Amino acid sequence: MTLSSTASGSPPEPPGAHYDTRLPDLPLFRRMQIPLIAAAVYGLIRALGPTLRYDVHGWQNAERVYASGQRCIFAFWHRAILPTVWWARHRGIVVMNTTHFDGQWTRKVIEWLGYGTAQGSSTRGGLRGLAVMAERLEQGRDVAFTIDGPRGPRYVAKPGPVMLAKRTGFPVVVFHAAVDRGKTFERTWDHFLLPKPFARAVMFYAPPIYVPKDADSATLEAKHAEMQRELERVRDLAESWFSLSQEARARHQAQFDR
Repeated sequence: MTLSSTASGSPPEPPGAHYDTRLPDLPLFRRMQIPLIAAAVYGLIRALGPTLRYDVHGWQNAERVYASGQRCIFAFWHRAILPTVWWARHRGIVVMNTTHFDGQWTRKVIEWLGYGTAQGSSTRGGLRGLAVMAERLEQGRDVAFTIDGPRGPRYVAKPGPVMLAKRTGFPVVVFHAAVDRGKTFERTWDHFLLPKPFARAVMFYAPPIYVPKDADSATLEAKHAEMQRELERVRDLAESWFSLSQEARARHQAQFDR
């Protein structure tokens, strides 16, 4: 099970093809830091990722979207980015990426992991990034948002996926990943999750959320609220999964896997 490959089965085009290269100027010292930080983070992911074991529920929700001839607009909380990027690597998925300093070293990491990016954020170039993502969806690629990124507030969903769903007619599919053993960095804005080696990871995918192309402001607001609720639902379930009884797990598993 994977997030997806391209619709035609052909290799993803180079991630650089997705970039808007008009980036802000940075001091020389900051520019020198970008490849060093990127190499360190990539090395960590490459060392840790192969040790993780995944248990995925609800993936058939995405498969039904593919069976209908469409692609997915994935959305997930920034906290779960590390187990997620390893799970979905080398699938040509296009990710919204900020143009700030953190986004520039992150761009290198996700490029090395086989992603494309659309440059933009909630504060700079967001509409331009959405336009690129709409093009990639039409070309047969999935796209993804770290929906409370790049700087929070934590667990507050931004409207990008709903806007993109209205524009393209493709659905939003939200998910969350959690692990049985990991370190939460509570001083970071997103409560970043670092799995421990050989941790078990669980992922839950919710049913797709469709947004009519003629949706008015009230409908968009309702769809945004629905996305927020579903993000919270899969987060709460995944984060509590390893403390649930076998009976409770079986009930939830039957619900997501039907």
